[in-house]
Amino acid sequence: MKSGKPTINDVARIAGVSKKTVSRVINRSPLLHVATRAKVEGVIAEIGFVPNPQARALALRRNFLIGLIHDNPNAQTVLNVQQGMLQGLRDTEFELIVRPVDRHSPEMLADVRRFLECQRPHGVLLMPPIAENEALPALCREVGCRYVRMGSAVLDTPDRTVASNDSHVVVEAVAHLIAQGHARIAIIAGPDGFLSAAERRKGFDSALAAAGIALLPGFVAAGAYTFESGIAAGDQLLDLPQPPTAIFACNDEMAAGALHAARRRGLSVPEDLSLIGFDDTGLAAHLWPPLTTVRWPGMVLARQAARKLIADTFVDAEADPADERWLFESQLVLRDSVAPPRR
Repeated sequence: MKSGKPTINDVARIAGVSKKTVSRVINRSPLLHVATRAKVEGVIAEIGFVPNPQARALALRRNFLIGLIHDNPNAQTVLNVQQGMLQGLRDTEFELIVRPVDRHSPEMLADVRRFLECQRPHGVLLMPPIAENEALPALCREVGCRYVRMGSAVLDTPDRTVASNDSHVVVEAVAHLIAQGHARIAIIAGPDGFLSAAERRKGFDSALAAAGIALLPGFVAAGAYTFESGIAAGDQLLDLPQPPTAIFACNDEMAAGALHAARRRGLSVPEDLSLIGFDDTGLAAHLWPPLTTVRWPGMVLARQAARKLIADTFVDAEADPADERWLFESQLVLRDSVAPPRR
């Protein structure tokens, strides 16, 4: 090597193969003998050759960027999704870029178009709630960008969606409250325009109906998936002449706010009020008492979405057929915030 930085030509010369063969190894082409691949990979590791992603992008007419486009009020949820995507891209040459948008802005579509046309990502994950906006996948198709939509229900074809079973698991969560003897059960709903909020409300209503329990007047409080909105909703519910004995909150942040509202009134959880949240963020286990909640598989969904986005370029000889899945179940996590109501 004439310079201190090894090149693809150096790898080819030392391995005794053509430059094209080295390129196929780098690009994980399946059209190679196992022994040849192992030999070239050994040379790459020995001399410390690092492929130039910009040069490869030009040669392959492909960008090695995967985008995450979101407008989600829960910072922890966004971080979990980022972590899941990074897990899905591990051991590949793809990198993650994150683009927040404002779903209420009349310029949102134009903003996303500029992002796609300027950065030219190989593909993008659309997080809820913007994943539910049909104009965004249509835009992705128009500019020729792969996409996967994440949601609380199926939003697209299996190769373009990853989804959770929110309504079904909320039925299980509310049924747990009912099994403890609760009949005065309220809900802190999610914000309008979120499919997750609609799916969780559907599960809540279904559980009450299945048990023959009426939803009492005033037992629905609007929330915005934030701690502050949980406090306000908790205040509203607990100030009723006959307040609920149990509250299901559509996410953990709002459940934490409701817990705060209860404590300000001198109420004890779970003796005076049972609480269930949704997401199982780190907050849920750190509250006192630890929060019974639903574990939403956001990290798993994001990892799967990333793998779907690069499936046409990444060859993995040990790939599990289960990686084609698109529906993942949330799970009820029982902790200490639920108990039978006081008699």
